[in-house]
Amino acid sequence: MAKGFTAEDVPSQAGKCFLVTGANTGLGFEASKVLAARGARVLMACRSEDNARHAIERIRMAVPGANLSFVHLDQADIGSVHECAHKVIAEEPRLDVLVNNAGVMVPPLQRTAQGHELQFGVNHLAPFALTGLLLPKLAETPGARVVITSSLAHQRGKIDWDDIDAHKSYNRSQRYSDSKLMNLLHMVELDRRLRAAGSPVSAMACHPGLARTSLDRHSAFFRVLFPLAGLIFNTAAQGAWPTLQAAADPDAVPGEFYGPQRMGGASGPSGIAKRTAKSRDPELAGRLWKISEEMTGVTYPLPA
Repeated sequence: MAKGFTAEDVPSQAGKCFLVTGANTGLGFEASKVLAARGARVLMACRSEDNARHAIERIRMAVPGANLSFVHLDQADIGSVHECAHKVIAEEPRLDVLVNNAGVMVPPLQRTAQGHELQFGVNHLAPFALTGLLLPKLAETPGARVVITSSLAHQRGKIDWDDIDAHKSYNRSQRYSDSKLMNLLHMVELDRRLRAAGSPVSAMACHPGLARTSLDRHSAFFRVLFPLAGLIFNTAAQGAWPTLQAAADPDAVPGEFYGPQRMGGASGPSGIAKRTAKSRDPELAGRLWKISEEMTGVTYPLPA
């Protein structure tokens, strides 16, 4: 599609069920609104029920009769990840797509309920665990997908294997970049294992370019930059186009990375995005996978 993929290119999703994490704001909200408008059932997995209910009301104002449901998910607690997965497995007749969208960006040093550095825990370990727990449910539906959200920041990622949990040092910008590199490594190894197993599930990744979302709340630089560059960078709705392509484009390719096509990947319609050689490294991906299994206690039902 030469012009690039936008929300207008999302076909009917009637009969399908999507779980979108962090769906009450930003990219997750915009993707959920489009998917609901195309007839999908959207499970909005959020930490705050009040915020999720407000988001549901906003979407229903634009999409009357939208099939939306709140599911509690706090990605800073692996216990909550298990509860979310168990609820979806028990209550939903099908799950077509898991959109791992929720994340945090450059906060002060904080830790998850299990003691992991927050960006490592929320941006990587939680999606790793949620995906593994929901994989059997996804595998019940031919054509099911897992979407993992990365960032242009993955290009600066360089995982400190000797201090992966930031007990020795903490540079919040670097740790964010590291977590976004981890997202792509997760997708690469997941894609490899799914193919090897002949699974009906596909894995893809995406990034929003430079989009104006609530992720910038911890960054004074981005809070100043985005209002000044409103005509250059993506809105949250435009930033969701790569998410929608990975989740709903019938021509999306398993194992690919989708992102904006203009200004070096910063803005515009979606298409195949550039990624670093490091983010494709199977040795790094396998090493991260093993560590992630150990730290989350979640083992995927896929052969190594």
